[in-house]
Amino acid sequence: MTGWSRRRLLTTALSTALVPAAQAPLSSARAASGEWRFRRGVNAWPWFALTREFPAPRTDYDWPPFQSQRPVPTPDDLGRLRATGLDFIRLPVDPGPFLAGDDATRGKLLDMLDAAVAATLAAGLGIIVNVQANGATHYWNPDRMVSSTEAPAFDLYRALVGELAGRLARFTPGMVALEPVNEPAQSCDSNVWSQVQASLLTAARASARTLPLVVTGGCGSMVSGLAALEPAPLASFEPILFTFHFYEPYLFSHQGAPWMREPVYRSLNNVPWPASAGSLDATLASVRTRMAQDTETSEADKQAAYAETERVLKVYFDARPDRWFIDKYLSQARDWADRNGIAPERVIMGEFGALRTDARYTAAPNPDRARYISDVRQSAEAAGFPWAFWDLFDGMGMMDDTTRALDPAMIEALGLVMPG
Repeated sequence: MTGWSRRRLLTTALSTALVPAAQAPLSSARAASGEWRFRRGVNAWPWFALTREFPAPRTDYDWPPFQSQRPVPTPDDLGRLRATGLDFIRLPVDPGPFLAGDDATRGKLLDMLDAAVAATLAAGLGIIVNVQANGATHYWNPDRMVSSTEAPAFDLYRALVGELAGRLARFTPGMVALEPVNEPAQSCDSNVWSQVQASLLTAARASARTLPLVVTGGCGSMVSGLAALEPAPLASFEPILFTFHFYEPYLFSHQGAPWMREPVYRSLNNVPWPASAGSLDATLASVRTRMAQDTETSEADKQAAYAETERVLKVYFDARPDRWFIDKYLSQARDWADRNGIAPERVIMGEFGALRTDARYTAAPNPDRARYISDVRQSAEAAGFPWAFWDLFDGMGMMDDTTRALDPAMIEALGLVMPG
């Protein structure tokens, strides 16, 4: 997700998960049951994210390149996720360390990724590996790598996609897929994005004939980007899956998000879902409380931000968004699939989620996040779409970073079961 923003080599798991690529028949993009493996998933950020890059003018990373304190799922964690009823994870992988390192470093990182894939498969979960450039990195960022086919590091990025495809093709057919880009920033109908995606898919297909590839539209992979995507030119890259992300309405899902560019989001708090579950006055009171704790923003900027926050919240409460709002949005994706003869199980809602209300700025418990997650999940399932919740850890997660306890409210909202 963007703001529009241990190594453990399991030899046994690797030996059971890997099969010779030559044995993979063309139809093996589907599991033995004949259905796509990916139905209910969770994003596993920051397993291969939160890096330790050196400041400019350097363009490399410390070793190991990932922050040691970041939460990483253990084999036990993965097993418990499978026991809830999840059947896959989406694994965001920051390409920066892979591209910045020498051959030996790159080899170590690829071995680490192999081990993560093997551990996931050993737990009975499928996996979609998503190459997810970090927009906060000063050098190895999306603009440098995938802004166009002429971007300074595009050829390096493209080569990495091809290499990853070849490695992933060795794993159990029907359980693994590759998603070459996360949330492309180009406009919905951008020819530039079409060229970038086609080039990356070509590189992947040159290395892996039958590995499922996940494609997306522009506009940050929003529904509008999918609706503008023309799938016919992509047919030569089959087997393919399609994806979109869903966080509407952002006033609810991104309340308090510090990474959002617009100041209005940073002080939002206690925004209810559905809107009828709260009131404008109560939400504005929480916003004022949160703003009062902000010692870094000037009073003038606070006043401007509050005025804009009040304006957009009035629109939110007047609109009274509810489950109908989500159904209406997702119907655009289903209409696109029907119009193009694409089975809905091939269209994955690859991210959805919401930040928790900050309890420091509101007096009452807040069940709204669980209601929202439940509504989005049920709407996607009603449309026939698989989904991947954002996220396993962090402020939008379903598992505590330290205790590894699963959040019962999220488990219920996702239609899962608490493991015994």
